[in-house]
Amino acid sequence: MADTDAAAAEPVRFKSNYAVSRKIEPFYKGGRIQISRDGKFMFCPCGSKVNVLDVETGALLHSLQQEEEEDVTAFVLSPDDEVLLTSSRALLLRQWHWREPRCARAWRALHPLPVATMACDSTATLLATGGCDSTIKVWDMVKHYCTHNLKGSSGVVHLVEFHPDISRLQLFSSSMDYKIRIWDLNSSKCVAVLDGHFSAVTSLAFADGNTLLSSGRDKICMVWDLESRESKRTIPVYETVEAAVLLPEKGDFSQLGVKKQGLHFVTAGSKGILRVWEVASAGCVYSQPVPFAPREEPSERSLCQCLWVPARGELVTVSLEHNVMFYEAQTLQLRKQLAGYNEEVLDVKFLGPGDSHIVVATNSPQLKVFELATSHCQILYGHTETIMALDVFRKGLMFVTCAKDRSIRVWRMGKAGRVVCVAQGLGHAHGVGAVACSRMKESFVVTSSQDCTIKIWNIPESLTSKAKAASISSPETLHARVTEKGHNKDINSVAVSPNDKLLATGSQDRLAKLWSCSDCSLLGVFSGHRRGIWCVQFSPVDQVLATSSADGTLKLWGLRDFSCLKTFEGHDASVLKIIFVSRGAQLLSSGSDGLLKLWTIKTNECVKTLDGHEDKIWGLHSNKQDDMVVTASSDSCITLWQDVTEIEEKEAQAKQEEQIMKEQELSNLLHEHRYLRALGLAISLDRPHTVLTVVKAILKEPEGRKHLEENIVRLRKDQKEAVLAFLVTWNTNSRNCHEAQAVLEILLKHEAPDSLLQFSGIKPAVESLLPYTERHFQRLSRLLQASMFIDFMWQHMRLGDTAQQDNGTL
Repeated sequence: MADTDAAAAEPVRFKSNYAVSRKIEPFYKGGRIQISRDGKFMFCPCGSKVNVLDVETGALLHSLQQEEEEDVTAFVLSPDDEVLLTSSRALLLRQWHWREPRCARAWRALHPLPVATMACDSTATLLATGGCDSTIKVWDMVKHYCTHNLKGSSGVVHLVEFHPDISRLQLFSSSMDYKIRIWDLNSSKCVAVLDGHFSAVTSLAFADGNTLLSSGRDKICMVWDLESRESKRTIPVYETVEAAVLLPEKGDFSQLGVKKQGLHFVTAGSKGILRVWEVASAGCVYSQPVPFAPREEPSERSLCQCLWVPARGELVTVSLEHNVMFYEAQTLQLRKQLAGYNEEVLDVKFLGPGDSHIVVATNSPQLKVFELATSHCQILYGHTETIMALDVFRKGLMFVTCAKDRSIRVWRMGKAGRVVCVAQGLGHAHGVGAVACSRMKESFVVTSSQDCTIKIWNIPESLTSKAKAASISSPETLHARVTEKGHNKDINSVAVSPNDKLLATGSQDRLAKLWSCSDCSLLGVFSGHRRGIWCVQFSPVDQVLATSSADGTLKLWGLRDFSCLKTFEGHDASVLKIIFVSRGAQLLSSGSDGLLKLWTIKTNECVKTLDGHEDKIWGLHSNKQDDMVVTASSDSCITLWQDVTEIEEKEAQAKQEEQIMKEQELSNLLHEHRYLRALGLAISLDRPHTVLTVVKAILKEPEGRKHLEENIVRLRKDQKEAVLAFLVTWNTNSRNCHEAQAVLEILLKHEAPDSLLQFSGIKPAVESLLPYTERHFQRLSRLLQASMFIDFMWQHMRLGDTAQQDNGTL
């Protein structure tokens, strides 16, 4: 209570702005990835670009973007890691200096159809491209021309590899006829055809100069003798194989069942696990434990690529779900996992005692838990259909998910950050669309469903106790304590009050309702929205409920009389999520237009509109410190926003103090008649009026024109450019035109025409100066004429007076 009182005593700091601190975006959408020889960088195709990532942090360093925005069909990294080569659907090949990043050269691929595969030789001087037109072309990368056009393949050429011994000048390829062809580059002829596979060949690996390992989708791997060009052994692997990687002969792989000397290899394929095979016995010596629920569809867990990275001592696999996994080579223990593509993101919450992780529900049955520091992603299996929503308990170690499979699951994070499912519950007749956890203790969960019912589930103490939870071997079964029909249409949102005594629901029937948590009895109805309600939230400090609706408004309701206290209008589309920030003094809302809005409750004012997504923002959550927000959208992006109010206030204060100091210094310089310094300072402040004041002060001095000329001439070129821009503004006002024309005269007098033409903005400046200058001269001409007329009248009046005086004298 003391901490609460102390917190309450502190003044509320209103937020004014959030800035994007990080984005978790799709970086891989299918195709072959590559990793640099030093193991530091990963290259992933993603539509029309190739993304370069830092392997350690998972951070996107830069993207190599095709100018024509056509999809990349194949790419290859040179063995020396210096050059990246890409091909696109526009039938262009490009050579990139990827570290800069810069496209060094682009040329026509000469293939009439897109290139399907590429390979570099060990010297990085030859490039082979295999096309959908059944031909293979070899390019000299030094002299930049096509050296070979190899014909004879059948269908798409989907695999090309150079023999590692460059002195042999041999190229290996495979196409849709399932044969492996050996091409002699000296004679440009196919010298052998290795025929043994009955389906597509997926990978080639050279054990030594005379031994080749091939894998295929026909569920076999074959070992070939390149001298006799015949098969030495066929190894049935009983799964569609997408990649086979040879294990190094040097190294301790005893934990993988490698007991004898000889050739061993690792396969990755449709079963989603890595397996180690011994060539001599044609047997499997090690299989990875299955890391997922057996009910998962095999296609969802298939591996489509496997790489050996010697620099990291790791095996890297890529799944059909676009996840990249890094395994310790000697034990095949998972070290790290990166999620390349998240599909549509439906919900997101901060997780962990220090909000070190985020848990994400995407348009799939799997959960993703991201460690923010390293981008490591855990994939959690359990649900069998799309997960719709999730909520985290107050301590941040346990959370609950609900899905279309009509079930809920309770998950717990251990000390090492590993998350396991500790309980599950069934009972709803339709998909479960909303879930809310108790706020004070980890004691119950509330769910709502498309069956229009609300269920309250008790959480057993055995799950909340760390010691007991650690001993749970399989998920406990939860049973609903209370079931109540709540609405006539789908219930979109449910929330629990901070004291765990009340719960609120929002439905497609345009109503929000208040219920008692103890027996789920109805306490009141909130009626006023014109369309369905998407979200309900209790205020953390007041007896107030906030609702957001498809009618584009947010409303605050009193819990005592169920009346509408305030309405916030500003969104042009459905408001999907709302949260309280600034200790309940402000609201943050997200819409289906991809916008976030920050509202101050007291003034009904929208303080800030943030544009960070291109589609509906389904997920919105604030961390415990209330200084960060995470959003998740249908555009597959997860964005972390940092509260920058205090930073901006400090910057503004520092800028203001600096301005005051400069203005004081300017006043002192004017007082001391140090006009050159004063001019320079006024220009640096970017204040046209202040510069004009200095010019006027100089002109008031004895020989002011001379002093002004001396000072203007001594200015730097950039300062003269600034003065020219300023005098354009002065010249628009007749009061200041004399000073403007004086400065302009000095510039025209001392700057050569060629030099003036180099000034930035000279053209618009001249276009603006001419009409106003003509107007000033016309006014001066009229003034001169008027003065001459007055002088004429005055002279004649004087002549008349003189004549009268003369007559009087006479």
